[in-house]
Amino acid sequence: MELQFFCPRWGSEQLAFSEFCAKAKAAGYHGIEMSLPTGMQDKTDLILESLSLHGLSLIGQHHQTSIADRAGHARELQAHLRWLASAKPLFINSQTGRDWFPFEDNLALIGAAQAIAEESGITVLHETHRGKFSFCAAATKPFLDRLPELRLSADFSHWCTVSESLLEDQEAAVSAAIDRTDHIHARVGHAEGPQVSDPRAPEWQSAMDAHLAWWDRIIQKHRDRGTKTFTITTEFGPFPYLPTLPWTGMPVASQWDINCYVMDFLRNRYA
Repeated sequence: MELQFFCPRWGSEQLAFSEFCAKAKAAGYHGIEMSLPTGMQDKTDLILESLSLHGLSLIGQHHQTSIADRAGHARELQAHLRWLASAKPLFINSQTGRDWFPFEDNLALIGAAQAIAEESGITVLHETHRGKFSFCAAATKPFLDRLPELRLSADFSHWCTVSESLLEDQEAAVSAAIDRTDHIHARVGHAEGPQVSDPRAPEWQSAMDAHLAWWDRIIQKHRDRGTKTFTITTEFGPFPYLPTLPWTGMPVASQWDINCYVMDFLRNRYA
């Protein structure tokens, strides 16, 4: 099984996009995970041209929809997904719904996303993320039980924060999610936050080990299924995910270096 690693645009917005693509390619990434400027064809075309020039693939990322009214939320969601799908990414990773929407409303939004997937032929995966329908393990499992077609992008760092644990007592829900995961966001969270300061530091070994155990199971399941290509985005983020020193705003570590370290570590682990 081939592993492909994707670089988040998040945290590198200060770089011109062509410069960012060149940097990601030189670091060994296969592509970029990012949103696109909805409705802005000229800017989207420039992004796609730069990706093509540097031989990088695209994972579309949706996170923007925030309208409180469900009908308006569904329309906005579909507009963002339709725009991303028009760029022909490998797939779309969607932060879908809201944690406070009723169960049936979130079901309808997942259905709205699926309609775009069927219309466009572009798969839509749903990221496990705070604030969305999938904000914690216990809340996500009923959706998995109801919707056998539901597929996930696994970012279990969010679930650690919400449950204030490393999910030791939620094996049934975690296993159900692992069975449905087709993409990994390789960020390490902990009981009090969605991102450790530096996964290389020994004080975070237990959190790192917990996430590695989940990722190992996901990778093994796809190997057993005969999956040809599996994607991982190294998604350690900038401030406020990355702590900074008081008053100075200086980050305690380099986001770029951490993400490259995680990519190299996982590439060697799963070689």
